[in-house]
Amino acid sequence: MDARSVLRGSHRRGELHLATVSGVASTKKELIRLFDRNIPSIDIITTKSFQVVPTPGNREPVVCSPSTGDFGNSVGLRNPGMETALKELKELRGEGLRAILNVSLAANNTDDFITLVRAFDSVADMLELNFSCPHAASGFGASIGTDKDTAVAYVKAIVSAYPERKAPLIVKLSPNVPDIAAIADAVIKAGADGVAAINTVGPNLYIEPHSGAPILNNNLGGRGGASGEWVKEDAIRAIRAIRERIGDEPLILGMGGVSSAEDARRMVDAGADSVGIGSALSRVHPQRWEAYLHAIKAGEDSSAYLSKTNALEYTPHRIVKKELFESDVVVLTLDGKTNAEPGEFCFIWIPGKGEKPFSVAVNAPLTFLIKKRGAFTSALFELSEGDTLYTRGLYGSPMVYEKTRHAVLIGGGTGAAVLPLIAERLSKDGTEMDIRVGVVELASGKEPLEDELASYGDFRAIADDGQPGRVVDTLSADDLSGDTALYVVGPGKLMERAARKAESLGLPDDRIYLSMEKNTMCGIGMCGECVCGGHLPCKEGTFFTWKMLKENDVAL
Repeated sequence: MDARSVLRGSHRRGELHLATVSGVASTKKELIRLFDRNIPSIDIITTKSFQVVPTPGNREPVVCSPSTGDFGNSVGLRNPGMETALKELKELRGEGLRAILNVSLAANNTDDFITLVRAFDSVADMLELNFSCPHAASGFGASIGTDKDTAVAYVKAIVSAYPERKAPLIVKLSPNVPDIAAIADAVIKAGADGVAAINTVGPNLYIEPHSGAPILNNNLGGRGGASGEWVKEDAIRAIRAIRERIGDEPLILGMGGVSSAEDARRMVDAGADSVGIGSALSRVHPQRWEAYLHAIKAGEDSSAYLSKTNALEYTPHRIVKKELFESDVVVLTLDGKTNAEPGEFCFIWIPGKGEKPFSVAVNAPLTFLIKKRGAFTSALFELSEGDTLYTRGLYGSPMVYEKTRHAVLIGGGTGAAVLPLIAERLSKDGTEMDIRVGVVELASGKEPLEDELASYGDFRAIADDGQPGRVVDTLSADDLSGDTALYVVGPGKLMERAARKAESLGLPDDRIYLSMEKNTMCGIGMCGECVCGGHLPCKEGTFFTWKMLKENDVAL
């Protein structure tokens, strides 16, 4: 698609072209496909910033929200690298793309930028150079774009090295400079086709009020970029100044704090040829993204789609009981309670150590079953009764299921943590339950959460005896006959084995429910890490039918 001809002069004509922005929502292959096929109000899909080699980014927390609609973030250019990203984008191109594809690129030297531009030019409709990330590693992002001479040198080197480039070159600029318009004018004179503005403001320091500790986890002392509504006026001022300086011909991709039709119209009036919607999407349920964006495009009131609560606020809890099972499993009981349903989860945060998502085992008192896996869970094990930790959430959505007379519940590993909430939910329906938990070896006493689970039905713990997932082998045709459903929570391989066996025994695939507890770094639909079959479990719930997972070719 010729992005130049579509976008050039749009601000003069008063046209509103909506775009996603780099690092938010359209961050994965599945999500690019989702926006392209199911969300026609988006005209431009922007990828995350790709580098030559994979980058793990910063550890969680990577996002915070001092107040509703205002965000701090520090993802740190997390990406899969050029080889993987290029392969995925070529596959999407092969399927056909409706929207303009804007590929964001990041590097800390001109040679890498040239390599990236050469590689992605064949699949991109636009190439966006990230000269502006305020929380990237040294040499990346804002360390390029905040110095006019450096930015100009980079653009000249790229343009000179690859003159046959077909995709327009867009430079994404930082607002954290005295004169953003001067830098925009300079990079365009150096050969760029346009600019994107603005990236996040800052970096700023975000302090959690109860603990007094920095929230974000990075080597900048917890500082991160500011996005959302509180940067909107900065963005509009910057775009107006840039347009006045560069004239009408170069492209401006506008973004920063837009959440309403009025915001979008003001950005176009200031000189933007497209308007990016970023952080605001995290406040809208993914199933309503198209309705929300359509309302903005139509000039209608879209406020009803936006969540009015701060989904990233932390709640302090004191550890009232700590029970160790073997050396690598702990049950933590906290003061306070929640009202989680199966399919919902919380994040646990330890200031200075990080955070991770966990399923709620018991609502009252709030209880978690945790297995030691890495640095953060090891830090949880070091806490003692009386210590304070923090939770945020709930995230996800209550499990949607068909009521049955009988159900088999299988948990493997820490998957057992989810079973009490499933059992509690099903018990309200009068469902009879067989509950089976796979363990490496039987405990000398009771298994974790055994008392809770046994109160809902027939409970059995099945030891692996050297054969991981042996609990699946206990399933029989008799277990699954009649009006029955199967619920499985655990490692992917165990869930797939259980689903395939149940299906082979005659259980319909839409009565097999699996909990897809994918990695998530934000919990609010911003980072896209948890995407599963075109759905975001952090917003839509972790439970999916085996039927849906097969139809969408989801790897377990």
